[in-house]
Amino acid sequence: MPNLIPGAPRALAVSLLLALGATTLPQAALADTTISNKGEQRLDAWITGYTFWDNTPPGSAAIARPVIHDAAGGVGTWQDPITIAVGRGHAGWHYAPGTRIYLEGLEKYAVVEDLCGACGTGRSGRPHLDLYIGGQNTSARTANACAMKITAVQAIVVNPVAGYTVTPGEVAETCSVM
Repeated sequence: MPNLIPGAPRALAVSLLLALGATTLPQAALADTTISNKGEQRLDAWITGYTFWDNTPPGSAAIARPVIHDAAGGVGTWQDPITIAVGRGHAGWHYAPGTRIYLEGLEKYAVVEDLCGACGTGRSGRPHLDLYIGGQNTSARTANACAMKITAVQAIVVNPVAGYTVTPGEVAETCSVM
């Protein structure tokens, strides 16, 4: 992608444009990323969590399609949504990279930036989304316990507007208060 802001990496440039309230991105930003603009869609999804310790490769925050972040992360605010992974079928990603999702039960925004090999086509007719919960500053055991704690069918909003209630922070570090 051409440099949108001289000297800034692509993820930072896109993040800045979104933070400044851009409702559309320059064509240069869309060359590598498709941002859905179909309006809010409320539905239930099967939510799981992946950690720093069980990512591919293990012990990393590597992601397949950086949009806002260069590595998996985020605190769940509109300006800094958490990386979320989605499945991929014959027609492509279930949600395009850059699609924002609001997780109502967790009170966090997420952005599609990763691919989930285990997500397949979904579960019981619901999309399967795998939220990056972090855990680099906790033990693998603690991070995995948190991933198990959030695993459930949860209400989500695809293409949410800004302004929903947010409880910011890395999921693995705030899991004990959920």
